Amino acid sequence: MRTLAREFNDLLSESPQPPCLSLYQPTHRHHPSNRQDPIRFKNLLADLHDSLRQSYSDSNHEALLQPLHVLADDRTFWNQTLDGLGVLASAGTFRIYRLQRPVPERAFVSESYHVKPLIRILQSADRYQLLALSRHTVRLFEGNRDVIDEVALDPQVPRTMQDALGTELTQPHLTGSTRTGGGAMIFHGHGSKSDERDADTERFFRAVDRTVWTHHSRPSGLPLFLAALPEHHAMFRRISRNGLLAEGSISINPESLDVDSLRELGWRVEEPRYLALTAELVERFHSAQAKDLASDELANIANAAAQGRVRTLIVDADRHIQGRLDLASGRVVLTAAPDSDDLLDDIGELVLRRGGDTVVIPSDRMPTSSAIAAIYRY
Repeated sequence: MRTLAREFNDLLSESPQPPCLSLYQPTHRHHPSNRQDPIRFKNLLADLHDSLRQSYSDSNHEALLQPLHVLADDRTFWNQTLDGLGVLASAGTFRIYRLQRPVPERAFVSESYHVKPLIRILQSADRYQLLALSRHTVRLFEGNRDVIDEVALDPQVPRTMQDALGTELTQPHLTGSTRTGGGAMIFHGHGSKSDERDADTERFFRAVDRTVWTHHSRPSGLPLFLAALPEHHAMFRRISRNGLLAEGSISINPESLDVDSLRELGWRVEEPRYLALTAELVERFHSAQAKDLASDELANIANAAAQGRVRTLIVDADRHIQGRLDLASGRVVLTAAPDSDDLLDDIGELVLRRGGDTVVIPSDRMPTSSAIAAIYRY
């Protein structure tokens, strides 16, 4: 199983050999709803086969489709799905992504991968990570407004204080003793148990902060919220060097919360940030538009994207515009041909390749009625 955040840049930099297959479908986490998922997958697989015969009659269809047929019959896989599925395949390449969002049910055969659903998941403004931290355990979650799931920690991230400190756990340093009148022995040390516990906790938190930043925050680029006891918030924020650690916090022992409670509390601290971010994006667009540095015209934006002029592209998550994009000139041709691409997808990918940002947001947060809007560099 692929980790989307870690390899998306590699995916964008590739030039896969056509035909390229892209399959997306909503899936279900639990029985009996998930029983329909492999059936729907096989129907989409049949659509891919028909499209290949129509558009690439001289291709080796069976070799290209074989990994998808294997996946269709993998019972273990279909019992471990999330809310959506993305599959990308071309000659010598096969990628599977379990997704935290439902995605429209679509199957594409074209000259490049259809990645707009993946861009939406990676670029959506409502995504965040949540670090559930105590003196005993570390757990990391990734979520959005609808769902939160635990992230498999990188092996370098300590799960417990023992993992982090091992034999270096602080031990009492006894320097001498006296005998009381009743014969009891009293040992004298350099520090109290509280001091020793705090020292261990700080060393543990430093190790967690360093490794979570390196292996999770930096690759994902997501804001990180902390769920911990109030006293642990103060210590962790004092020692943290994670530039994505957000201000919002959950001051409670995370060991007392189930996943659904974490989701509710996580969105409670994420929603104000999300609303502020999208509002700021809309304001930036209108301000730039007043200076002729923004547009919501598809053809103009495509041309600017090819020239590398688009700083920020805003795309409607719920729209699809069929057509073809010339990557060199930015010229677009609208078409209803069955093998045509989604222009919103292709322009978004082109902007990312040229070093710009693509943000996919719901229709009700778009700055105009158009399915696309861009803020230009110049």
